[in-house]
This record gives sequence, C-alpha cells and structure tokens, in this order.
Amino acid sequence: MQTQGLKAIDYAEHKSVMINDAQYVYLEAGTGDTVFLLHGYPDNAYSWEHQIRHLSQLGFRVIAPFLRGYAPTHTQDNAYFDRATLAHDMATMIDTVNDGSPIFLVGQDWGAAISYGILGAYPEKVRRAMVLAVPHPVEINRTLKSSLRHIIRSFHWFLFQLPWLPERIIRMSKGGFLRFLWRLWSPNFNDKKHVDHIVQNQLMGRGVEDTLAYYRAAIQTSYRDPELKTIFERLNNIISTPTRVLCGSQDMRKEMLTRQGDLFAASAHYSYGLIDGAGHFLHREKPQQVNAEIVSWLRG
Repeated sequence: MQTQGLKAIDYAEHKSVMINDAQYVYLEAGTGDTVFLLHGYPDNAYSWEHQIRHLSQLGFRVIAPFLRGYAPTHTQDNAYFDRATLAHDMATMIDTVNDGSPIFLVGQDWGAAISYGILGAYPEKVRRAMVLAVPHPVEINRTLKSSLRHIIRSFHWFLFQLPWLPERIIRMSKGGFLRFLWRLWSPNFNDKKHVDHIVQNQLMGRGVEDTLAYYRAAIQTSYRDPELKTIFERLNNIISTPTRVLCGSQDMRKEMLTRQGDLFAASAHYSYGLIDGAGHFLHREKPQQVNAEIVSWLRG
C-alpha cells in the first residue's frame, strides 16, 4: 500500500485492493450491512470520519474509498477519470469487497455525481442511497441552460475546462484556490485542519491534474474512456432504487431538488431534505443531523 496521503486514525483500518486499472486504498470499520461512502472535491475519504464512527458503532460495515486521482489510491499513467470509469470502479469494488451483494450508498459532491451514475447504470448493486449536496447531473444541465445565477455558482466547472491554467492557479497559490472553494461553498464553517491535509495531498504528484480531469471528462469527450461507452450511456437512466437527497440550506443548489423528481421512478420514493445552517460540506458542518438522516433512511 502506498503511504503518500495516509494519516494516523483510530476509527478505521486502511486497506487496499486492485480495482480495474487502479490500486484503491479505502477505510473500513465495523461489521454488518455494508455502506459505501464516496467523497467529493476537493476532499478525500477522511472527510467521512464522523459518519464512519457513527455508522460502525450502530452495526454497519463502512467502506470509504479514496477515489481514483486521490492519494493514496494509485492510478496508472494516462488513466481515465470520467464518470463511467468511476461508476464501473465502484461496481467492481462492490463485487470484490462485498461478494457482489448490494450495498447502501452515500455520496457527496463528486461522490454524489458518481452515485447517480451507479444508480443509473448498476441499480442491482445498491439497496438504498443517500445523496448529499449535488442534484442529478441531468437537472444541473437543465438549470445551467436557463440560470445565470447557477452558471456563476458553477464558475469552476468552466475554469477547469481550460488547459494548464487551473493547474497553474492551484499550484502557484500553494493550494490557496482550493481553500477558497471550501470557504465559498461552506462560508460559515472553519475546517482548517482537514482542509490543510486535503491541500497538502492535492499538491503531491499528479493530484491536481488527475482530479481536474473529472471536470474535463464531464464535458470533453476526449477525456472519456471509449471502451466504456455503453456504461456512459446508462449513467443517467431513470433511477429505480430508493433515494433521498440532502442539501445544506445555505447551498443554492437546493433549488434544483424540487425539479428533479422526473428522473426517478415511483419505486425510488424520491425525497429530499435540507440541513439548516449548512453549506456544501454538510456532512462535516452538521454531522449529528446528517448522521441521523443517513441512519433513518438506510434503515428505511
């Protein structure tokens, strides 16, 4: 197992497994029904410390992978970071570490986008899902076509399409731009110690370049694995798995949650809720409230 990006913790074990073309490192704690926790950007698996402690103490087996592009998970040169690749990775990981049995799924930010993809392309892999902070990609695209406010909110998506400039901004600011994104998205929350760790990891190796590739692959087809075209075409299928979405009351993306019901079948029992006073990183800002919502939903 690679040691870059690891830190000493007392609430989970670090484990490693080869998934497709990536050597994944993940956190594991507890025994019982398996819950996958998928982190976002700019972040990593340690973001889930509050949820890992709580869920493992309540009789769940919790697995939180460091997604490809995030140390200490290691990818080969010229790897892909598109949503089909990531959904395929997680489906393979479910088969590998959970013997193919369906899991409970929780994802935030990019982990949310990947979760929607898993639910669309691999519905048989998930029992119930809780999605945090990010609406369905289809609804985001619809909104961006008609809302200047949301275009401005998503300015980083457009910045990250440019060659070399975003990398230069992040590295020349010594990660200051990543800290700016955390403050912008969660303005009333100070998570300095965790963010300092995230920034340090991002600046190592190809962390900046590989995580920006997520955004580029979302828009530019040249960044997508052509061999996974059939999976890509299923990512936005109507979701049939029971799914609830949570958003911080201070996150303007909450406006989209009322409009995305058509992307879910009746069997999904789609619902949404707001966490009062929280911004984008709601699972860290209001862990007790989010933990209670997650447990209530997973236990159905």
